[in-house]
Amino acid sequence: MSAARIARIAIVHGHVQGVFFRDSCRRRAESLGLTGWVRNRDDATVEVYAEGSPGAVAALIEWCREGPRGAYVEHVDVSEQDPEGLREFTIR
Repeated sequence: MSAARIARIAIVHGHVQGVFFRDSCRRRAESLGLTGWVRNRDDATVEVYAEGSPGAVAALIEWCREGPRGAYVEHVDVSEQDPEGLREFTIR
């Protein structure tokens, strides 16, 4: 495992619930070798916590700017986090 491990939280705004965003995000994150989680929030946004290599985290955040077919992403707010050392990527 590389020592260069970062974490980010992305809040995805738009029509992002009810369009398989969470499952699509989990599959994309796993394909990138990331750990973390994704969940729906009460304000109709989706929150994504991802940790891994800088390039993989950036790729997932870029994917979040489009989302799966059926999603309409207005914007994504991203903030830096300290890695928690999670072992998998889950849907919460």
